[in-house]
Amino acid sequence: MAGRGNPPEGPDDASGGDDEYRDEYRSVVFDESFVKAAQLQEFSARERMEDEEHAAVRQRASTSSATGDDDGAEDGTDTGDERSTITASRQGIVLVLLIVLAFGTAIYMGIRNPYQAPAEPAVEPMRASLLPLAPRDEVPGATPSDLYEHSPAARFRTGADGVNLPPARRTAHFSESQVLSALAAAKEYVVESSLNPAVLTGNSDRTVRILLDPAQQAQFDQSMDNPRNDGRHSATGWMIRFDPSKTVLADPRVRVQGTLAVQESGPDALEVVADHVFVYAVRAPDVGEGEDADERSSLFTVRREVRFQIDREDLRRQQLAVRQVAMRAGPLPCSADMSATLRPLLVGEKAKDDGGAGTDPYARGREAASMCGVLATSAQPSPEKPAD
Repeated sequence: MAGRGNPPEGPDDASGGDDEYRDEYRSVVFDESFVKAAQLQEFSARERMEDEEHAAVRQRASTSSATGDDDGAEDGTDTGDERSTITASRQGIVLVLLIVLAFGTAIYMGIRNPYQAPAEPAVEPMRASLLPLAPRDEVPGATPSDLYEHSPAARFRTGADGVNLPPARRTAHFSESQVLSALAAAKEYVVESSLNPAVLTGNSDRTVRILLDPAQQAQFDQSMDNPRNDGRHSATGWMIRFDPSKTVLADPRVRVQGTLAVQESGPDALEVVADHVFVYAVRAPDVGEGEDADERSSLFTVRREVRFQIDREDLRRQQLAVRQVAMRAGPLPCSADMSATLRPLLVGEKAKDDGGAGTDPYARGREAASMCGVLATSAQPSPEKPAD
């Protein structure tokens, strides 16, 4: 039987090789810190006997929690690193939360900002009025040149040259270039709606429509498709045009004189007022061509005042809105409906003594008041060689 100090296999010198292992692991010291640093702990024999179904080892609690402050004092470097890591992680989380909070606040304030830029001014429907001027006597006739030379339009300019732009000056909220752009848009509308031969003869209206603010284009289309004398849907409110079956131009060179004026109607819109007199040489389409036909010409005069509204978006698109149109034109009969086309009294004709069209006070809806004026004798030409 082996002694207490010797292993069962025999004495130490029996194997002859244990000294080598002792020398190799002599420097390994299993001190308390080594044991506490272990991640796994073996169950004791009693614990294994009491619970044979479970594993023989278990996970140990972290060193810092098991050893308390004393272990941290023994290994200050590791504990300090862990605390620094935890502090840095917390600071990073706080920084991320602050960034998210600031970003969300910026989005919220952008949506709910009470100081947002004001909306563009609303575009109102166009309103138009026409006062027909009836002559007391027969309409005089002659050649276009004779009529113009012996009329108040003798010194008027021809065509677009008679639509002059005033000097553009900056306003409180608009620059000089923006004011000039508004005046140019108004002039273009005046030229297209009152001087373009294709528009005057009823052959085209597109060149007028494309100049309008999109909010008014539906009203314009209704006026073209179903013109009526209600102050809002007369085709002759948007433009000057004649009934080609009754009237043609004897001279395409229209005489024009008038003014353009601009002012602010608010911090975001300009108002341009175009006030012009247009004089047209016209005749009946059935008198033929040549000198004899020209001698059967007469003058038709229109005083037309148009108020435009041009906001910042209109300036960008080079468009405008027509707010109000006021016309006085003659020679015209008092009783005729001029909402679709203008039908002037021609050479030799005289206004009938029938007064204006009646107004029905029982009719519902908007209806233009029935009014008629008298064309002054001084507004008529006195040709040198009047037509027979």
